[in-house]
Amino acid sequence: MQDIGMQYHIHCKEGDVGRYVFLPGDPGRCEAIASYFDDPVHIGMNREYNIYTGTLLGEKVSVCSTGIGGPSASIAMEELAAIGADTFVRIGTCGGIHMDVCPGDVVVASGAIRFEHTSMEYAPIEFPAVADFDVTAALKAASEDLGYRTHVGVVQCKDSFYGQHSPEKSPVYYELLQKWESWKRLGVKASEMESAALFVVAAALNVRCGSCFHAVWNQEREKAGLFMQMTEDTTGAIKVGIEAMKRLIAADLAKK
Repeated sequence: MQDIGMQYHIHCKEGDVGRYVFLPGDPGRCEAIASYFDDPVHIGMNREYNIYTGTLLGEKVSVCSTGIGGPSASIAMEELAAIGADTFVRIGTCGGIHMDVCPGDVVVASGAIRFEHTSMEYAPIEFPAVADFDVTAALKAASEDLGYRTHVGVVQCKDSFYGQHSPEKSPVYYELLQKWESWKRLGVKASEMESAALFVVAAALNVRCGSCFHAVWNQEREKAGLFMQMTEDTTGAIKVGIEAMKRLIAADLAKK
């Protein structure tokens, strides 16, 4: 590809972002995350990639939205890593699968089911999509210390949002329904769309990545007739991600 003096999709160059980066899916969520930074600056926006940079504990940090799904998320990570980022925290939303996961809870992914295809271009299917241990531990501790109902475990990642929510409409409904039953029996916590790709790409690039989510809804609880109030307020997950990143930064500074 022709050198245009910056990363092709995110339109950033070395020095624009910090080594510590938050990865929400929604471009509209970036400003809310950046509001927790010291001296945040809007770097720019191209396609689905909205980027702010500031500092936490004196260290440069950034937030870059990824859009929905593994392909665009992997592009963001590839290009951010190419200009110096090495620690990533995905802050997103999810739908509960395990009956204990209620709207408003925080889910921390220890690993992800590779029911998507982006990761297959980075590692054979036998390779697990596992979050970085230190990032996961920081997210778990931050969520618990902040007082949120916290669930740590495997999440399921897919490429089709409506394949989860309206599987009966799909010509391959039989596979979608059978796999969903498997996820339930295996104790999978929730479903989302980016972490499997991010975890595998992170392994391929030798960078750190973890994920935390705000649970919006739980369709299994709905099927069981359990009342819930759907919530799209991601403030809790954002606070967890910010606090976890501060812990990672502090730990890195202590090693210097």
